[in-house]
Amino acid sequence: MDRSAEFRRWKAQCLSKADLSLKGSVDEDVAEIVQLLNGQEQFFTTSSCSGRIILIDGSINGFEVQKQNCRWLLVTHKPCTKDDVIVALRNANGDAVLKFEPLVLHVQCRQLQDAQILHSVAIDSGFRNSGITVGKRGKTMLAVRSTHGLEVPLSHEGKLMVTEDYIDFLLKIANQKMEENRKRIESSFPRIVFGIKK
Repeated sequence: MDRSAEFRRWKAQCLSKADLSLKGSVDEDVAEIVQLLNGQEQFFTTSSCSGRIILIDGSINGFEVQKQNCRWLLVTHKPCTKDDVIVALRNANGDAVLKFEPLVLHVQCRQLQDAQILHSVAIDSGFRNSGITVGKRGKTMLAVRSTHGLEVPLSHEGKLMVTEDYIDFLLKIANQKMEENRKRIESSFPRIVFGIKK
């Protein structure tokens, strides 16, 4: 089977699958980019998250937050308030960690040249942690990522370790990061359109 036919088969399979994310749909802030990419014959998205503020409850092993066996106490793709976090923390009985995670977008590309065009757009839009991988079967994947995350422990074994004022301060930072993330997404859309048409 030639490479183009195999790519079309992978794309058809991927886009026909159900969305298995917790939310079950593409995030509003990134939906236009996902549609644009999936509408091009040389790309398709395999996963995406527009950026989120989350509060997870699990265990901290050394300095590493264990994602397995953790409970999600709060997930939002919009700015968050101190009250949202305080209410969610009432359900924590382990080590609760507040995180901001910026945009993540995985795009399978027909060939390396297509991935390089999108990689350049991602870097120019401020997503400086983006990269390209080429798998054994020739799958070329672009991961669009940024470095402006945030991860702060708030409780240990169910006991709050910080003040409410500190939580308020952290959320101001997280919300600023969310806004910066949104601006980067918005600025990348016209660049993607331009890059594809070049």
